[in-house]
Amino acid sequence: MRQELYPLKFETIFKDKIWGGNKIKEVLGKDYGSLPNCGETWEISGVNGNVSVVSEGPLKGKDLQSLIKEYKGELLGNPIFERFGDEFPLLVKFIDANDDLSIQVHPDDVLGMERHNSKGKTEMWYVMQADKDAKLIAGFNKPVSKEEYLESLENGKLMDILNEENVYDGDVFFLPAGRVHSIGKGILVAEIQQTSDITYRIYDFDRTDDEGNKRELHNDQAVDAIDFGFYEEYKTPYEQKKNETVGLVSCPYFTTNKLSFSEPVALDYQQLESFVIYVCLDGSMAIKTGNGEVSLQKGECLLLPANTNEVELTPTSEEFTILESYIA
Repeated sequence: MRQELYPLKFETIFKDKIWGGNKIKEVLGKDYGSLPNCGETWEISGVNGNVSVVSEGPLKGKDLQSLIKEYKGELLGNPIFERFGDEFPLLVKFIDANDDLSIQVHPDDVLGMERHNSKGKTEMWYVMQADKDAKLIAGFNKPVSKEEYLESLENGKLMDILNEENVYDGDVFFLPAGRVHSIGKGILVAEIQQTSDITYRIYDFDRTDDEGNKRELHNDQAVDAIDFGFYEEYKTPYEQKKNETVGLVSCPYFTTNKLSFSEPVALDYQQLESFVIYVCLDGSMAIKTGNGEVSLQKGECLLLPANTNEVELTPTSEEFTILESYIA
C-alpha cells in the first residue's frame, strides 16, 4: 500500500567553506560535527550528489528525487512536474559568511544550458542576522560598459565600480542571474534559489587554502554572464507587518512571502498548484494538515506537498517568523 504524502522534513547537508564560521551552530542550533567550520547548509536540495533525504515519519530515509518519481504532481504540482520532470526546482540554504565570499556571478537559463546542461541561477537572500557594519555587494554603483568592467578588473579596481550595501537584520536582496554579488563578512542568510550549482568566481581577495593554493577564477566565462545594467535600488523594499502575509519576491522561478504571526493562522492552498516550502527564521510553531501535525522551529525547513489544501499554523513560542516559497 502506497504511503500518503505528509509535510516533509529533511536531513541537513553541511558544507565547510574557506569563508565559513560557526553561526550555523550558535544561531541556528545545528551541530555540524567534526567539520572545521560550516559555511552553508543545504536544507532542501535536488542537486545531483546532494539530494535531500527525509528525516522523519513513514518516508524517513527516502530521497527527494525518488519521491518525485513516485508521487510526481502530487508532490510538486502537476504544472511544475510537467515543467521540471524529476528535478526538484528549488534549492534552500542557510549561509554563514564569517569572511567575505568571493565576488561572483551566475549564468541565466540559456547560458547555463548551453555551457553546463544546467538551469541558471536566480536567487534571493533574507538576512537573518548581520553584525554591526556588515556589508554586501550587489550590482554596479554606476552605468558600466563591458570594456570599463574589464579594465577595472585588470587594474585591480573592481571594487570601485561595485555597489556596496549596508546590511541589517531582516533585509532582503533579490539577485537575478547575471547580477554580480558577494555576501560580506558577518552575515547569516536564508537563501532561496533555482536548482543550480553553477558559479563563476570573479575575484576571491587573493585568499589561499591550507596548502597555499588560490581558488580558481572564471573570468572568461563570467564576462558573458554579467548584467552590466545599473539599477537605482538593489535592496528589496517591503513593509514589516504582523499577523499577515507580506510579499517579498515574485519571479518566474519562485514566489517568496514573509509571515510573522503571534496567533494561529489558517492558510488555503487549494488554488495553488505547487509545493510550498517553509523556512523558519525565528520562533517555533505547530503545523497541522489533513495528514498530521509537525513542529517547526528556528533553523528548520519543511516541504508541503502540492496535494496539501489547508494548513493551520499555531505559534508554540510568543511569535514565529517564516518564509513561504512556491512556484506560481
